[in-house]
Order: sequence, then structure tokens, then C-alpha cells
Amino acid sequence: MSHYHEVMDETEEDYAAADEMGDEYHEVDMQDFDSDDEQYELSDRKVTDTSAAQARKGKDIQGIPWNRLSISREKYRQTRLEQYKNYENIPNSAEKSEKDCKSTEKGEKYYEFRQNTRSVKSTILHFQLRNLVWATSKHDVYLMSHYNVLHWSALTGQTNNLINVQGHVAPREKHPGSLAEGFSQTQVSTLAVKGNLLVAGGFQGELICKHLDREGISFCCRTTYDENAITNAVEIYNSSSGAIRFVASNNDCGVRDYDMEKFQLCKHFKFDWPVNHTSLSPDGKLLIVVGDDPEGLVVDSNSGKIIHKLQGHTDYSFATAWHPNGQTFSTGNQDKTCRVWDLRNLTKPTCSLRGNIGAIRSLRFSSDGKFMAAAEPADFVHVFDVQSGFEKRQEIDFFGEISGISFSPDTEGLFVGVWDRTYGSLLQYGRVGSYSYLDSWF
Repeated sequence: MSHYHEVMDETEEDYAAADEMGDEYHEVDMQDFDSDDEQYELSDRKVTDTSAAQARKGKDIQGIPWNRLSISREKYRQTRLEQYKNYENIPNSAEKSEKDCKSTEKGEKYYEFRQNTRSVKSTILHFQLRNLVWATSKHDVYLMSHYNVLHWSALTGQTNNLINVQGHVAPREKHPGSLAEGFSQTQVSTLAVKGNLLVAGGFQGELICKHLDREGISFCCRTTYDENAITNAVEIYNSSSGAIRFVASNNDCGVRDYDMEKFQLCKHFKFDWPVNHTSLSPDGKLLIVVGDDPEGLVVDSNSGKIIHKLQGHTDYSFATAWHPNGQTFSTGNQDKTCRVWDLRNLTKPTCSLRGNIGAIRSLRFSSDGKFMAAAEPADFVHVFDVQSGFEKRQEIDFFGEISGISFSPDTEGLFVGVWDRTYGSLLQYGRVGSYSYLDSWF
């Protein structure tokens, strides 16, 4: 992971820098537009949430008043496509990868718009890390909003602040290896939530663990005191015995496995480059490890032995995901591609899927295996039909940086965190054909 924006002297400065990040990586910002009614555009109070019923009547899903702006949505979309600057660690990597990509048919509709909630301000802290939104049901979403880890309920429309990391955070429970003194002013870089466990990872290697059915923080530890310690990703899983565990990927080139029944570190594997993301296969036997190298790795989860090197990407990777069948997995890269792999033949990917404007920074398969969602840094989430061989897709189109994406476990919901100074929000989509319960609420 790039060292850019990695450490700030003060937390306040870091969030201020994050608010300006969009200007550095794309030239046009929503607030650069001339408006016939500037007060309308700049006032949060006048830009309200959008329901499915309102969207069907023509309201913009983000509440952007295009009729009051000096540019149309279509023109601004074209401007973004032309001017958005994809971040690359290896120059011209996206251009080199283009020849490998298959054409796909867009226009499908697997998930339909249900609600845009502007009272939920989803944010990011590091521009390369976009795994900060998690749904544990079609009603319950967890996300980062500046210093706060929030829970949002789709049923009530209310948010609950679970952890405020601006001040001091310390565990209430006593476990061997837990730092009783806790942490102060933690800069949260990544998040994971599954079942009743929430894990937040920080810029200094912090891990903050909270059981959602208990009061307070359960466990705090620091993965390393290395100065290059940022926690890039966390994945929670259940072991074959049913124990709750998680895997942490860090910039110190380490992958660590923690047992949350015993509250202890179980495994620690070291690699040759900073690890940006790791996913465990459904049977628990293999890890997909990607990081600051074009090659990815298939690794034995028990020994840490490298089984196969994945060749095809032309830049650094930041996303991985396993299909529930345990044979197919995907990797997302700054070369603007998602590559799909089959364990039965790893000499090359089965297909390469290209984004519109930037890196593929977040990947998710639905629990039934029918869909794969791929998020670019901004503006686009692609939902691929797995059964079509990834040849058909739905393109979800909006404006703003993407903080994370998450299917609900029952596949009924798809949530997208949008980070923008004015139009930041949480977008909610529902599976086509399922009951549109939110239509009657808003």
C-alpha cells in the first residue's frame, strides 16, 4: 500500500487532508459547479434523502439538483470519465492491462434502488483502502463516519454510535495479550463485521475488537510496532470447529490469524511485500494474498507455504473474494481490472473485467454465489451475473468516492457507502423481485 497519507502528525489534520483528497485525484468536484441557487446546493438541510418512489418520479437518487446547475448530469458524467485520474503505483498499468479484458454486456438490473440516506455520512481515511461498509442483515449496516463506528438500521432510519475513536478507547474485558491501556486517537483504516464481532484496524497496527452483544470493547492489541504498521484489511470467519477468528493484513508484510474464543494470535506469516488484502477459502484451507506486487499468492492457510503465484495483473492489488463454491475467486487491482481465477487451472485468469475510471478496490460475492460486486474508487459499482460467465452486468452509476460495498447475508440487500463533502450518503439497493418494504416508509 502506498505510503501517501499514511501517517499524519495529528488526527485532525488527517481528516482534513482526507476531505481534500478528491481534488487531488480527480479534477472536477461536485462543488465546482456554478449554481443558479448556490444556497440550495451548499445547504445540507435542503438536500434530502431520496426514496425509491421519488426516484421513479424522476428525482436524482443522490438529490443533486441538476436543473439548478450549469451542467447536465450527462455532461458531468462524460467529464468525470475523461478527467478522473486513476492512481497507479506502476506507470501505465491500466493501459497495459486493457488488451486482456473481455467485453461485457451492461444494462441488466439485479438490484433496484431503494433508498439514499444522507444523514449517514460514510467516510474513508486512506484513499486506497475501501472496506468500511458491512451489512449483517438487510436491516443492519456498520460503517465509519469520521471518528465514529456507526450502526444504521434500515427499519428505523436511526444511527447508533458504537465506538468513538477520537478520544480514548480501552477494553472492558481482561484477556491475555490485550492492551489494558487501550488506544487514543485511533485512525481507523479498515473495518470488518460478521455475526456479533466487529473489528476495526488502525494506521499504527491497532486492532479494536467489539462483540456487538456485549457492552464496551472486548479486546485491543497492536499487531506490530513497526513504523510501517497500517492495518490494510481484516476478514472475519468461522473455523471448522465453529470458533470465531479473523485474519489481519498489514503493511509490515504480515498476515496474522487471531482466535476470538481464546483472544490470542494463532498464526503469523511473512511475505516479501506489504499485504493489502487476504481472503480465506470457504473450506479454510487456502488464503489468497495480494499486496504491493503485481503477483498474487495462493497460500496454504496452515503452514503459510506458497502454493501458486498468480500472474496477470500489472499493478498492486487491494481486493480479493472467494466464490461460495470454493473453486472460483477474484482479485481487484489498480490496473483497472478484476481478474477471475479457477483453482483447477491457475496458469491464467478465466476472465479479466475492466472498470470505467479506476482501480477495483472492493470485491464481494453474494452468499448464493449468483452475483459478484466490484467497486471502483468512485462513481461505479458493477454487479456481475456469475452464471453468465461474468458476461452480463448491472452498472450502478452515481457520483462520489466509494467507502465500501456489502451484500446482506441473505442477498436481499446491497449497500454502497458514498463519500462526498456535500452528497456523502449510504445508498441502499434491494434484490429485484423481493418485497420493497422501504417504499412504504419514505
